[in-house]
Amino acid sequence: MVRILTTLLFCTMSVSSLSGQGATVEQLKHGVGFITTEAFSGEQNRQLLKLYEGLRVADVSDGMDRVGLPDVGLIHPSIQPAWKDPDSLRHQFRGIALTVRYVPSNHLDRPEPGQDFGAWEGNFYNTLSSEPFMDIIQPGTVVVIDDVEESDIGSIGSFNILAWYQKGAVGVVTDASARDTDEIEIERVPLYLRKRGRGIRPGRNMLESVNRPVSIGGVLVMPGDIIVADGDGVIAVPRRVAEQVAWSARAVLDQDKAARKGLYERMGLPMDPTVR
Repeated sequence: MVRILTTLLFCTMSVSSLSGQGATVEQLKHGVGFITTEAFSGEQNRQLLKLYEGLRVADVSDGMDRVGLPDVGLIHPSIQPAWKDPDSLRHQFRGIALTVRYVPSNHLDRPEPGQDFGAWEGNFYNTLSSEPFMDIIQPGTVVVIDDVEESDIGSIGSFNILAWYQKGAVGVVTDASARDTDEIEIERVPLYLRKRGRGIRPGRNMLESVNRPVSIGGVLVMPGDIIVADGDGVIAVPRRVAEQVAWSARAVLDQDKAARKGLYERMGLPMDPTVR
């Protein structure tokens, strides 16, 4: 089963879901996805991300308004940055969504007292609650994790988030929790989360899917969507309108910068990065 799952996760072609009319009874018994997901090339992602350089969540939200999608993509404000850098704004990011979903494990086969907990824990990490998405992280990736928000689970910690960052991830968004948040702040890996957690994954959750649709803070996030995050929160831009939204958002930002720069000059304030 694990081998089959891994093969499906790393398929580079688009994943076409079956329509309700086309799925057979046998297929439904084994599980059918009904939303189509698509894979994009590194070059496609790079070209799109160039359009989002420097854009803020507010600009992108205004851009969504201008293309007829008001309030679409605005992830619930309870999901906020784990840390902020008001000087260099390193907590901000713009990237391409790589989606991951964990579900409650309800796992009853826990080790008895005296048994080898380390072996049980290692097997859980390697089979039920693994991270096969590590192999598809690219420069510009945002790891978007739909997790068990009701539980105290530290699915994200100071080691694995730094490993994702080393692979090229520009940030992480989760609708649940993370642990080691002091160390994550020291590491300066951008993380947006609902709450702090403490428990480990084994016995608490298991991997359900990679690069399939997820729900984050009331918003549908598809693999390949644009994710923008800053002190105002997080917004997800559907891929189909991402270019149009970027051009509209750029106009908003340019106008805002020019207006505030003039005000800075009249007030004798030093120019900061937000008006340059």
